[in-house]
Amino acid sequence: MQNSFQDKGRSHKIAVLVIILVSYLMIVLDIAVAITALPKIHSSLGFSDTGLAWVQNAYTLAFGGLLLLGARSGDILGRRRMFILGVALFSVASFIVGVAPSAFWLIAGRALQGTGAAVLAPSTLALLSDYFPEGTERTRAVAYYGAVAGIGASTGLILGGVLTSWLSWRVAFFINVPIGIALILAAISFIVETQRTPGHFDIAGALSSTLGMTALVYGIIHSATTGFDYPLAIGIIVIGVLLLAFFVLNEWKAKQPIMPLRLFSSRERSGAYGARFLFLGAMMGFWFYITLFLQNVYGYTPLEAGLAFLPMTIANFIVAIAVPKLTERYGNGRLLAVGLIITMVGMAWLSRLSVEVPYLTAIALPMVVIGAGQGATLGPLTASGIAGVTKEDAGAASGAVNVAHQLGGSLGLSILVVVFAAAGSPGLDAQHILAERISASLTVGTVMLAFAFVLVMTLIVRSPSLCQNPEM
Repeated sequence: MQNSFQDKGRSHKIAVLVIILVSYLMIVLDIAVAITALPKIHSSLGFSDTGLAWVQNAYTLAFGGLLLLGARSGDILGRRRMFILGVALFSVASFIVGVAPSAFWLIAGRALQGTGAAVLAPSTLALLSDYFPEGTERTRAVAYYGAVAGIGASTGLILGGVLTSWLSWRVAFFINVPIGIALILAAISFIVETQRTPGHFDIAGALSSTLGMTALVYGIIHSATTGFDYPLAIGIIVIGVLLLAFFVLNEWKAKQPIMPLRLFSSRERSGAYGARFLFLGAMMGFWFYITLFLQNVYGYTPLEAGLAFLPMTIANFIVAIAVPKLTERYGNGRLLAVGLIITMVGMAWLSRLSVEVPYLTAIALPMVVIGAGQGATLGPLTASGIAGVTKEDAGAASGAVNVAHQLGGSLGLSILVVVFAAAGSPGLDAQHILAERISASLTVGTVMLAFAFVLVMTLIVRSPSLCQNPEM
């Protein structure tokens, strides 16, 4: 089986890379499309202002919470099999979201989408590690993977705007169905099943991590409405923290944990997971709130709002494509640090927006800076997150990368929802209050990026080289 995998793998590398990138693009596009459609979803299904965050959080919590179990499933059951199952679940859930008659059914469909993505995403990155050996080939493949994460998010905002304005926000979810069918057929044709690793599922770890993060995020969002002095909100947050503490203890003692703690023995990987968590927390707030600002303050249509992100998309694409060459010249860690600085500058600039500011200088130009920074950041973050892992830990490492990505976005957005709810001067009209709240949220996002930069400088740039790491 292993020889067959290697022989067929060499001849189908390009096809496999395309399948991996398209499947990951489908996931990333879906997140961005949903953000663009938020105002329409808000009005058509009757969400509250704070409850609207659950359109994203139902997805990202299921995604992030079940990712580790999904990664472990790929190791035990075969990565191609789990890839196909993940695509199928994601496609069915997309159809459910598209036909959702109420807020409940939309949130349920988004949660099921997140479950499908949790099965699919770790298989994509693990297959990439299987097909592309560490070195120049993997650097280039991972750079493309990181580029998809950034470019897909920006492109999804435009696509969501086009479909929402011209057709319906529901169509934006229906398009996943034919794409999913095509991916399943391509996977059957070109991807060879990986060798299975005998083992057991860490159900206790999967449940405690998922329920713990859900409780923590729910408690934080609930406090945005009730305040932190409300006993129920505090109680739910405490339960979330205790469940996550149990998760860490379980992973330490479990014979076959879904997140082996040895992954964190590498300073580089630990720094990459932490920085990715903070980076996505800031970026999710950026996408979420700038979309609302453009449509509710500037009065843009969903299409105009999507097109308003075009400067970011172009800058992101140009830099992301150059990442392999930049990495060879300057090193992964240094490029990552510079990318975070650039993103932080752009976010700080953007956080000064108000009702009166013009689009060009207050939004478009900062977006160019943020796009360039994101293009230089996501690829190196991904490379550092899977650097030096053994073959048996490839699935777990890819799961950890995606967990940091999704839960960072979910928890980060939850924190910014609290900031948003607490900000705003009394006595102003609705537009000025909204602008002040968004400005405060983006300021906190800038602080998140600053902490991410500190982590990268401490644990990646200044850490011993991987060749000196005894784990390697």
